[in-house]
Amino acid sequence: QMQLLESGGGLVQTGGSLTLSCAASGHPFRTYSVGWFRQTPGKGREYVAVILWDTARTYYPDSVKGRFTISRDAAKKMVYLQMNSLKPEDTAVYYCAARPREHLSVISAPSYDIWGQGTQVSVSS
Repeated sequence: QMQLLESGGGLVQTGGSLTLSCAASGHPFRTYSVGWFRQTPGKGREYVAVILWDTARTYYPDSVKGRFTISRDAAKKMVYLQMNSLKPEDTAVYYCAARPREHLSVISAPSYDIWGQGTQVSVSS
């Protein structure tokens, strides 16, 4: 069974940078896309970046465009989220997700079947 494990979260000051990693393991490894989502208490999971596995095409919401970069290493089955110019409003638990169900939106959290356990990112003002 495919599994995901995030790492790289932590505490950073406003304007700082962090890189999150998502390691995929298990078999079979197959996914149309991998997404990074974040969640704060009382809110649903918000998409912050998605990468299509085969083409490496990326998607970002306006809130992070120009600051966050998603990338993948297909050989290592790794996905990264480089986060620059961090703001206090970026504070959240960040999750990676894989294997979106067919014909569902890749930027929608409910589309995904497989999730990691999450990693906390805290940005101090």
